[in-house]
Amino acid sequence: MVEKPVYLLDTDIFISAARSYYAFDVAPGFWQALIEQARNGRVLSIDRVKDEIMRGKDDLAKWAKEKFKNWFVLTADEQVISSYRGIMTWVEAENQYFDPAKEEFANNADGWLVAYAAVYRCTVTTNEKFEPNIQRRVKIPNVCREFNVPYVDTFEMLRSLGIRLG
Repeated sequence: MVEKPVYLLDTDIFISAARSYYAFDVAPGFWQALIEQARNGRVLSIDRVKDEIMRGKDDLAKWAKEKFKNWFVLTADEQVISSYRGIMTWVEAENQYFDPAKEEFANNADGWLVAYAAVYRCTVTTNEKFEPNIQRRVKIPNVCREFNVPYVDTFEMLRSLGIRLG
């Protein structure tokens, strides 16, 4: 039997959806589907993503706090911390990335997201695309590829989960 992936959502998945194509007033079904899939053990995010969302003090922050709060998992366990250290060591050693890109990566949830996914064998869901020669930013797909962590975009996740918004 093939194991079904658990999707670990990046901050931008939530923010882009809420601010554009799946706004709460336009596509409430998207948000309900995320909750249903989370209840089924197929969708999660991490505490550090929640922290980034909460800075918004908007409808998304309210939804995250009230509706999705149970599915922001903690990153403060030894395996995740160890994985994160390995990711940061790799990022710091990569001459490809400019120092401000490394600093930005160290100060956001992205490295923690990949670390959690690596430890718990999740599939990262991100809007970012792999860019092999990028220097100004450390992109999630680039790190995922280095650490053999699968990643997809929102639409690939929705298709895989069989979500139909009607």
